[in-house]
Amino acid sequence: MKALLILSLAAAPAHALSPAAQEFMSITKELEPVQCEKRQLRREMARAEIEQRQDDLKKLRAKFTALDKDKKVARLEQRLAELEPRVSRSSDPDDLPAISRQQREAFYRCD
Repeated sequence: MKALLILSLAAAPAHALSPAAQEFMSITKELEPVQCEKRQLRREMARAEIEQRQDDLKKLRAKFTALDKDKKVARLEQRLAELEPRVSRSSDPDDLPAISRQQREAFYRCD
């Protein structure tokens, strides 16, 4: 009985979110490695541009473009774009703080 109560309390925050926020967070988690790689590529492209390393810049842009052209990634990013307005207007007070926390944690894991 106590185990069931503990389990239900631990799972409660996930159920407090709207379905749109849950889907948004799920997709974001799935895209995290790609978003991290894109962030790192942007930094490397900026360094290459500042240091005027044109050959490196071309290669980095090609990698970035390849990530953007991946059909699965494009489909998931499109779905995020569709969900974003719904989530930002959500009446559920837990949605935005939960998404923000997830994004902060992902940002720090990436660095």
